[in-house]
Amino acid sequence: MTNTVALIGAGAMGGAIGTRLLQTGNTVHVFDLDQARVDELVEKGANASATAAEAASRSDFVIFSLNSAKIVGLAAFGESGAAEGSKPGTVFIDMSSIDPESTRGFSEQAKAKGLAWVDSPLSGGAPKALIGELTLMAGGDEADVEKAHECLKHVARNYTHMGPSGAGQTTKIINQVLCGLGFLAVAEATQLALDAGVDAEKIPVALKGGRADSALLQEYMPRFATRDYRRTGRIDNMVKDLTFAQELSMQTGTSMPMTALCMEIHKMLTAAGLGGEDQAAVMEYFKGPTKDQFS
Repeated sequence: MTNTVALIGAGAMGGAIGTRLLQTGNTVHVFDLDQARVDELVEKGANASATAAEAASRSDFVIFSLNSAKIVGLAAFGESGAAEGSKPGTVFIDMSSIDPESTRGFSEQAKAKGLAWVDSPLSGGAPKALIGELTLMAGGDEADVEKAHECLKHVARNYTHMGPSGAGQTTKIINQVLCGLGFLAVAEATQLALDAGVDAEKIPVALKGGRADSALLQEYMPRFATRDYRRTGRIDNMVKDLTFAQELSMQTGTSMPMTALCMEIHKMLTAAGLGGEDQAAVMEYFKGPTKDQFS
């Protein structure tokens, strides 16, 4: 079964989601402030919309793939936002990574307008979206989450209802804690291998199936070893997500010393001008200071 979907936000992640939806036979109405991003999807078969409201007026599902809660709120409920054009019962699916508190507020706003809101952040990035193998963690009413799956099944291999509104975003925060720490662990081990004269590119093969094996090890150690920083994510996005983790830990009273260190390293890299680089660029931290910096 195919669907008619409004896609609000066609950046690296949104563009990949839109591409996959088109490849699987769905009708996509796209809106983004960056016309070049819209044009890329139009070339693949999407329909351009002048506003989020226009895109939503033609669709049964509205997917948001945006960078902050503020932008999501404006795109959904601001002037010419998706809510203005949506018919009652339209399912809003937020695939952005934002904080749970804002998400719960958006859900209440949607319900007041006769709309459904599902928070469904993702793991896997653009590469997994393009082959329909994202991991999605959903929050919202059970019936709404089930209905959203009609659309999201085209982009996801793993889709789990985690609980009420905000539960998906909370699960994404936990995912990012694990990923942030994992990236640093693999990068540190890679540097040790390089310094010790071991072929780091062979390590994922040697350790495959063992206790140290992981998707991060398999994908990123070869990239760390060769300084392959082709962008599929951003360091400053990890800073944003770890900020949410620290805010949540303040509310829950959870001690997170390793996450605090991970956050500081990512902040240092961002301050050094690497915030817009791929997550693989955390490898730069382990190179250490150079003589040129002190000349």
